[in-house]
Amino acid sequence: MRHRIEDWLIAAVTAVVRVLPWDAVGAAGSALGLAFYYLDRPHRRITLNNLAAAFPARPPGERRAIGRGVFAHFGRLLLELLKFSTLAPARMLARVEFEGDEHARQAYAQGRGVFFFTGHFGFWEVCGIVHALRLAPIGVLARPLDNARLNARLERMRGCTGNTVIYRRGALRRVLRMLEANQGVAILIDQHTHEPDAVQVEFFNRPAATTSSMAALALRTGAPAIPVFAIPTGSGRYRMIYEHAVQPPGPASADPVREYTQRCTDVLEMYVRRHPDLWLWMHRRWRDGGPGAAHAPEHDEMFPADEGDAGTNGGTPGSEE
Repeated sequence: MRHRIEDWLIAAVTAVVRVLPWDAVGAAGSALGLAFYYLDRPHRRITLNNLAAAFPARPPGERRAIGRGVFAHFGRLLLELLKFSTLAPARMLARVEFEGDEHARQAYAQGRGVFFFTGHFGFWEVCGIVHALRLAPIGVLARPLDNARLNARLERMRGCTGNTVIYRRGALRRVLRMLEANQGVAILIDQHTHEPDAVQVEFFNRPAATTSSMAALALRTGAPAIPVFAIPTGSGRYRMIYEHAVQPPGPASADPVREYTQRCTDVLEMYVRRHPDLWLWMHRRWRDGGPGAAHAPEHDEMFPADEGDAGTNGGTPGSEE
C-alpha cells in the first residue's frame, strides 16, 4: 500500500509542476529540500561530516551554507526533473545548451562505442535524456528502486527519448553488445561499492571504494570514456558539458584499471570542487576498511558475470570474451 501511495503522490506532484512556471517549480523544490535539511538529522549529519573532511580549511558556517545548498539543490532536482519529463523533445532541447559535444562525436567516430560517465552531480538524469536527442540513444546502467511502481515511472522517464535502461542481470553481455554496435553507455562512478573487484582511489584526499567495471571494460574494448555534466543555469535551464575523453594509462602502468579509475574520479572531483552544492554529500561515500569490509552491502556488483561471460578485470583491448 505504501508503494502505491508514493506513486500517487509523485503523479500528483507531476500534474502540479507541469502547469507551474519554472521559477515557481525551482522555489518550491528549494523549500522542499531545505525542509529535509532541518528535519532529516541523520543525513544532515552525514552531509556536514563529509563536508568537514573534504574542506577542512573552510569555516563551519560556510560548510553549513553549502550543506543547505545541497539539500535545496536536490529538492529542485526532483521537481524540475518531473516537469522536464513532461516536455516535448523540441522543448527539452530548447532548455539545454551544449558545450564540448564535438568530443562525443569524435569518440563515436572511433567505432568502438563510448562510455559516458558522471556522478550524482547537478542534473545527471537530464544528461541521458537530452543526449539521445542531440546525438543518439544510449544504454543507461541503473539499479531498480525498491518501489516497483516508482521504478517503472523512472524507467519511462529515462527512456522517453529512446534510451535503454540496463539492470544488473545480463548487464555485462548487453554493455558489450552495445559497445560492439558503436553505441554509448552511461554509468555513475561516485558511490561506495562492495564489488569484489572494486578499487580504492583517492577522492577528496581520502580512499574511496569505487567500481572498476567501466575502466576494465574500456581498456578491454578500447571504448573512450567521456566525462559529462549537466549544470543548472537558472529557471529550468541547463548547460550540458562534454569533457575530453580521459586518457587511458599506457602499457607501463602497474595497475591500469585502478589508474584509469583514478583519472576518471579526478575529473568528477574537479567539478564537485567547483560546485560543491551540486553533489550528493548525504551519501556515505567513504567507509572504514577496503571493499571487503564488513558492512551491509549497499551496492552489489555492477556487471555480475553471466554464465559464459568473462570477468571484467584482467582483460585487454580486443581480448576474447
